[in-house]
Amino acid sequence: MKKATFAGGCFWCMVKPFVEWDGINKVTSGYMGGHIENPTYEDVKRGDSGHAEVVQIEFEPTIFSYERLLEIYWMQIDPTDAGGQFHDRGESYKTVIFTHSNQQHEAAHKSKQQLADSGRFKKPIVTEIQEAATFWPAEDYHQDYYKKEQAHYKEDREKSGRDSFIDTHWK
Repeated sequence: MKKATFAGGCFWCMVKPFVEWDGINKVTSGYMGGHIENPTYEDVKRGDSGHAEVVQIEFEPTIFSYERLLEIYWMQIDPTDAGGQFHDRGESYKTVIFTHSNQQHEAAHKSKQQLADSGRFKKPIVTEIQEAATFWPAEDYHQDYYKKEQAHYKEDREKSGRDSFIDTHWK
């Protein structure tokens, strides 16, 4: 198994697009990129820990490629927004591709350039690409939130504007 780690705003909205594919073993919500050990949701939400909310995906690359994960990732975010994602604002909601190898780093840069060259977006693509750091799993109640708290998840997702953005730019 290999790992891929993506920050795309609220991690609640970033799990479901990845979970139901052959070759995806596990998707875990968590935190990456900050300067404190073992951060809590409250630490990250406050915005002073330096962490971003992320999903870490364990996948079998012979069944599901990293490049396909990148395609799915781009279709979940606004890659032109450096201030957060949709109604979630601040550092902890920025978009980042955290790479676990030189191959992932090269593939991420290539896909970012392809997206920029596509003309799909009028503004520059500002999603960062960084080397993966320590992954801190989020608290249990955040895991598979879309299943556990279906009504709240649906309401939050609708209010966020994420789905209308996706429909406008990707459908």
